[in-house]
Amino acid sequence: MLLLLWLVFLVAVPIWAWTEIEKVDADPGGDRPGSQPGSTYLLVGSDSREDLTAEERRRFGTGEAEGRRTDTIMLLHTGDGPNLLLSIPRDSIVDIPGQGSDLKINAAYALGGPELLVQTLESETGIRIDNYVEIGFGGFVGIVDAVGGIEICPEQAMDDPLANLHIEKGCQEANGPTALGYARSRHTSALGDIDRARRQREVVSAVGDEALSPWSVLNPVRYARLAAAGADALAVGEDTGPFDTARFAFAMTRVNGENGLTCTVPIADLAVHWDRERALELFELIKEDRTAEVSDDLCRATGLRNQ
Repeated sequence: MLLLLWLVFLVAVPIWAWTEIEKVDADPGGDRPGSQPGSTYLLVGSDSREDLTAEERRRFGTGEAEGRRTDTIMLLHTGDGPNLLLSIPRDSIVDIPGQGSDLKINAAYALGGPELLVQTLESETGIRIDNYVEIGFGGFVGIVDAVGGIEICPEQAMDDPLANLHIEKGCQEANGPTALGYARSRHTSALGDIDRARRQREVVSAVGDEALSPWSVLNPVRYARLAAAGADALAVGEDTGPFDTARFAFAMTRVNGENGLTCTVPIADLAVHWDRERALELFELIKEDRTAEVSDDLCRATGLRNQ
């Protein structure tokens, strides 16, 4: 009887969590890339403060900015080869359909929400985006705290009052607010937004590692808290189903080392103009689900050829 109740609990919790996840329209319609092998997810970190209390804004160091933009833009491709997690720096210079050329890509989200961001990325990369996943500041903090914190490994001490971040060099445990500040800080490195994208991938991967721990299932309190935090944190596209979301969550635990690749889109300079030759070569490999053939020259932590 106890075993039966345990199995019912394990099944019922994610079913309940799925009913609580917000659904958003991310389908831009119109002329889109055709079906491609594998699956590509767009992961967006929204910097909207609308759902944060004054105390949370102070504790998380988010400031009082109004409106919504994207602090994080990543493409996750899964298929026959290694999973590939690709950061798109939010200051990337792109053409935004209907809005103009030589604009920063995070303006697409601010001007037209998920639909325009998806349309812009598909237009620029030729990659079909199959599923959309979005997380906000508060939700990110909740997920990190739900897994009991994560390990971060800054290569230098970081003091960034704008992100409410004050940490020493070296590997250390970070709670939700600290992990958020670490992922958001852009004023502690000469590479700015490029280095921030690298830290964002580090944090996402660390959350995945903690969530995959057997303790996440064996401890009923942690299991329920993690499911509740995920339900509260995430918004997914209307065409993204529960199995798509589950595959996304599992794939995010397998993007480091032998399990996958983590990169920044190839760039030509710190003004975040893409290196079109290398970028198009990488996009083509993703479109054809040939991530096993992605070279070190195409998949670099900063996106720069020599760094």
